[in-house]
Amino acid sequence: MKRRSFIQKSALTTGAISLSSTLTYAGTLNNKQNPHKYNLKYAPHLGMFKNLAGEDPIDQLNFMADQGYTAFEDNEMRKRPVELQNKMAKTMKERGLEMGVFVAHEIHWKTANLASGNQIKREEFLNDIKSSIEAAKRVNAKWMTVVPGHVDLKLKMGYQTANVIESLKQASALLEPHNITIVLEPLNFRNHPGLFLTDTPQAFEICKAVNSPSCKILFDIYHQQIQEGNLIPNMEASWSEIAYIQIGDNPGRNEPTTGEINYHNVFKWIHTQGFEGILGMEHGNSRDGKEGELAVIEAYKKVDSFL
Repeated sequence: MKRRSFIQKSALTTGAISLSSTLTYAGTLNNKQNPHKYNLKYAPHLGMFKNLAGEDPIDQLNFMADQGYTAFEDNEMRKRPVELQNKMAKTMKERGLEMGVFVAHEIHWKTANLASGNQIKREEFLNDIKSSIEAAKRVNAKWMTVVPGHVDLKLKMGYQTANVIESLKQASALLEPHNITIVLEPLNFRNHPGLFLTDTPQAFEICKAVNSPSCKILFDIYHQQIQEGNLIPNMEASWSEIAYIQIGDNPGRNEPTTGEINYHNVFKWIHTQGFEGILGMEHGNSRDGKEGELAVIEAYKKVDSFL
């Protein structure tokens, strides 16, 4: 599944529902004055509750807050109109929603970018970082996703790694004065073949080399279940460099409880580490329409019940 296709999938509708289903919705959704309290900061994205909340982004943010979510992420925030960014920021502040990641730059999915060492491509990346800083300020974002792009087939991996590190050092120097962090996301070989950054140890090595509080790891549980498995030990080994986590079950890249990952135990372990960051719900809904959106809400209540 392509990176953004799950967002499109989650926005599909299935039409009208029965009266009995409507009653179920009324009984399941939380009262606005008594939202569910989660142990971790799970962050939905726009479109995830589109059928229940409506099309308007502000209505969707309010719905998330009504359900007890305390965070929100939006890959496309950098490209949204400034007026909408400001409206969303205002709503998030009023409703106690912390802003999660957005994608900080144009990702080169099929061609070598940061790995190439090409100065023009590096400047393009750094200019994107500069513009993303302004977007981050508007929406109070602390983290921005970076994917270094495709491998350079003409260079040995050591040279590519050095090129990536240099680009990230320069980006970190831009970000440090603003207390903003780029989070490097390793992606799995099946969904994204040919990318430079795939493994947690590789991201850990790069972050150690960059040696900046503004360059850390985004550990996407879905991607790393496919890429390397051994989730908790790998998180533990790289924990000092992990600043952000994303969620998706495998197979399917849908909500927890729909695949093979024991999210109850994974979330329990993350909680025991004292993690106060955000866990982005970067996945689709296993079922369409309102029923599917309610299933997502119930799944998170289930796997979060580890205390």
